[in-house]
Amino acid sequence: MVPRTSAAPPTPWSKSLAKPTIHEAAYVHAFSNIIGDVRIGAEVMIAPGTSIRADEGTPFHIGPNSNIQDGVVIHGLADGKVVGDDQEEYSVWIGRNTSVAHMALINGPAYVGDDCFIGFRSTVFNSRVGSGSIIMMHVLIQDVEIPPGRYVPSGSVITTQREADRLPEVQALDQQFASQIVEINNALRSGYHCAEDTACVTAIRSELERSYQSNMETTYMPTATGSLSADIASQVRQLLSQGYRVSVEYADARRFRTSSWTSCPSVQSNQEADVIAALETCMADHAGDYVRLIGVDMASRRRVLETIIQRPGSQPVQSAPASVPSRSNGYSANVNVGNSAPSSSSGVADQIGQLIAQGYKVGLEYADARRFQTSSWKTCGPIQSSRHGEVVAAVNQCLQDHLGEYVRIIGIDPQAKRRVLETIIQRPGDAAGNVVASDNGSSAAAQSYGAASGASQASGTLDSDVAAEVGRLLAGGYRIGVEHADVRRFRACSWTTSSPISANHTAGVLAELEGAMGEYAGEYVRLVGIDTGAKRRVTEMIIQRPGSAPVRSSNSTTSTSFSSGSSQSSSAQAVVEPTSAGRAQSIGAEVVTKIQELLAQGHRIGTEHVDTRRFRAGTWSSCAPIESTRVADVISSLETCLQEHRGEYVRLIGIDSKAKRRVAEVMLQRP
Repeated sequence: MVPRTSAAPPTPWSKSLAKPTIHEAAYVHAFSNIIGDVRIGAEVMIAPGTSIRADEGTPFHIGPNSNIQDGVVIHGLADGKVVGDDQEEYSVWIGRNTSVAHMALINGPAYVGDDCFIGFRSTVFNSRVGSGSIIMMHVLIQDVEIPPGRYVPSGSVITTQREADRLPEVQALDQQFASQIVEINNALRSGYHCAEDTACVTAIRSELERSYQSNMETTYMPTATGSLSADIASQVRQLLSQGYRVSVEYADARRFRTSSWTSCPSVQSNQEADVIAALETCMADHAGDYVRLIGVDMASRRRVLETIIQRPGSQPVQSAPASVPSRSNGYSANVNVGNSAPSSSSGVADQIGQLIAQGYKVGLEYADARRFQTSSWKTCGPIQSSRHGEVVAAVNQCLQDHLGEYVRIIGIDPQAKRRVLETIIQRPGDAAGNVVASDNGSSAAAQSYGAASGASQASGTLDSDVAAEVGRLLAGGYRIGVEHADVRRFRACSWTTSSPISANHTAGVLAELEGAMGEYAGEYVRLVGIDTGAKRRVTEMIIQRPGSAPVRSSNSTTSTSFSSGSSQSSSAQAVVEPTSAGRAQSIGAEVVTKIQELLAQGHRIGTEHVDTRRFRAGTWSSCAPIESTRVADVISSLETCLQEHRGEYVRLIGIDSKAKRRVAEVMLQRP
């Protein structure tokens, strides 16, 4: 396709009617617009939807081996020039080996050096970007000169030279990322050229046809079970004997976590040898991935069996001896529906392991004696995790919370949206006990964190202060998140959010925090407390630093940030523990100090209270307003509120009257 190019229109400032100059080795897509004196070098890739208009500011230069991606706009003002590397004046100069990513805007006068990356929707105006610089997404660069080899984090606004000079240096991984983008677009340029060359396309089609014929002629000889265990071969045999079809799916470690499986080629045969050969072929083609066997009932169009037969870095999974489901029950293999409790706690742990291994979710339900007779079960908190240790910890928590009641474990097929297991694991009168934890070493975490939300002892790498802080946040109805940053991004306060924490009890949260610390070893990791109702942060606590042990928090304070959009902790730090009687008998020294700090900063003080039911919904009510700015008067008002609302939650509020926002929230009393 011929690219859409045209000469610059005659204007009061230019009547040259200059046309674009495009090197024969460059590729310019027909759906892009190139207008005026635009000089495009060799092996440049201009993607669809770009607009490069040298009709006001002119000329433009795009250096060899660079790429201008979809939706990019390049324009220039009539006034103002930059000096290019050839010492001539240009409205816009883009060097060699540079990528300008989707929807970016470069408005001249602008200079972008060699080996640069300009991220999605970023803007460069009246500025110079030094060679080797990496500009990430949604960045504004205006009226400054970025020194060579600097990194600009996503969302940055750089409009003063002081900000530009303080930018961190580019790291090796960033340079590698920029080089990969150039290589990818070089391959695309070559591919587009080939697509427009009849001889090139004909040769590829001939090769594809020969490959297809070769595959059609290939036959798989019946093989022995080979790498497959006898149990899996037996399952295949039972599935085929009952008229079910067999298929295979695979997923890498990342897709396995999100249950995003991909099908291997379909197995059309109903011969055992052919099916086993297909299973072994899929396992060989996807060595290092998860592979699972699927039994399909074609009549009812549903799955009757899902068994993982291969995991990354291990031998094929030995399936436990179990019968394939018959057509009468409809439940998957290895699980049964019944009301009998397992013979031991290890049996429950084994059942949990089997459910997780087959990709099922685990749930819990409880009922007292009256509700048990009418089958009116209640859910014992959703379990989002698929880690054996965390699931076991959640089971222990439910057992402790509902002593003297019936508790049962539920296996759930999330894809078919049906239950595959119901087993009672506790009855009224049973002795209290914990389920044995997983065999991967998480039993220590499950026992030391405990089932109670206020556990003060932590195992692994987290100390007791972090565990106590987690317990306080969960008790306050807050959600917990995790963020991490390497040393360079830490200096720029550019934190990255880790996978969300799904657990809602102390043991599960601590286990997921340790998992994040292990995943981001060598980086900063911080815990974030989030008030989902107000959509704001209430706590930021660094729990890991590069090359050191986890950070121990202060025994008496919690770093709390209430500033909207702030990424650093503010000075508002206070936590006051209620007395054992459920109310503060007097205002402690820490609260007095906090009051003095707030008043010294010109803030106002308020108080709020809420009963237990409204606390869960976050619907607080205000105590009498405190008009005075004297410490003694404020303390008197606080004590009055505490006395009037015994048995309720009471908290102190610090208010910035000018900004009309809260700067502190300190819990004074709990029921």
